[in-house]
Amino acid sequence: MSGTTTRERIAQCCKRLRLRKLTDNLALVDESDPEQYVLRLLEMEVAHRDRVRVDRAIKTAGFYALKSLEDFRFDEVTLPAALTPEALASLQFIADRENLILYGNVGTGKTHLATALGIEACKAGRRVAFYRTAALVNTLIRLNEGGELDAFLKRIEKLDLLICDEWGYVPVDRDGAQLLFQVVSACYEKRSLILTTNLEFSKWATIFVDETMTTAIIDRLVHHSHLLIFDGESHRVKHSLMRH
Repeated sequence: MSGTTTRERIAQCCKRLRLRKLTDNLALVDESDPEQYVLRLLEMEVAHRDRVRVDRAIKTAGFYALKSLEDFRFDEVTLPAALTPEALASLQFIADRENLILYGNVGTGKTHLATALGIEACKAGRRVAFYRTAALVNTLIRLNEGGELDAFLKRIEKLDLLICDEWGYVPVDRDGAQLLFQVVSACYEKRSLILTTNLEFSKWATIFVDETMTTAIIDRLVHHSHLLIFDGESHRVKHSLMRH
């Protein structure tokens, strides 16, 4: 160690402890007080690990695109009386194990809001998964045929929030509806669901084939749910180049 500076020795220790980012930050900290120097380094390491944790959670969730609440406008969304944009942003509905059903025409911002809330949940340390419903059903069928469904349902049970996008956009056969019912049941009163759909409840039986199964799904979904109605014009149509 002869001839090695204190900072170099700190860097060596950091490498042995696998604190790579902390090693990189050594030259960025300018504090004369030893305690302040160490504190600043540790704060930077904590901030770095928080960013890595959030990035990993967002990637694991499976979002198709990244959206933020800051970019979302509630002007054309009808919220229930008990819910405000601020309450949504606070994610209290997750703590209360409540569901959100986002209903309205295609292109009105349902997926944007669902994704943005999911990303906020990831930032808050919540476990989130995002699926397009048709893809989820296909996954369930494949796993069921391969004898891996139970393991998948156990992963669902570890979530805080499950987002099912484009619910009811594609017809589901009886087997698919039964498997989807198992997912809904696994979430019931234990974790939150966000659904985006352009299909009113009365027409769900045309998508899920089995009317009894449809009734059971709706019963579990709406029991602890808030209905958000998106009644504006499609954003994609509104901003289409063809329109101009």
